[in-house]
Amino acid sequence: MTAPTPYLLFPGTCRAALEDYQRVFGGELTLHTYRDFSRTDGPGDDIAHGELRGPVTLQAADAGADEDAVALTGVMLSLLGHDEAVVLRRWFDELSIDGTVVSALEKRPWGDWDGVVVDAHGLKWLIGFQGD
Repeated sequence: MTAPTPYLLFPGTCRAALEDYQRVFGGELTLHTYRDFSRTDGPGDDIAHGELRGPVTLQAADAGADEDAVALTGVMLSLLGHDEAVVLRRWFDELSIDGTVVSALEKRPWGDWDGVVVDAHGLKWLIGFQGD
């Protein structure tokens, strides 16, 4: 069974966002412009469909004129136990660049580590692991 994959609509910043996520998470990035798909309902260089496949999979596009760009309220993208602690620490630090740390990545009273960061593109991430 596969898990849901977020499909995000960015306000004209899809290419930059997905390139940043590829830098953070690694993986293979595929980008298709409106021009590539012969679409005329948006600027030719805007992203009509993009996908990052790797340790973290995301799909995204630039929001069309009649679509709202991503604005998450009451939602976090969870990477709890998604990889080794050293990798999750690095992801947290890299997502923090030009973002906002909501809750530091630290050991909690129950023994696990977690933290929350809103990245430069407005996505809120919950990152954590067990052990040190």
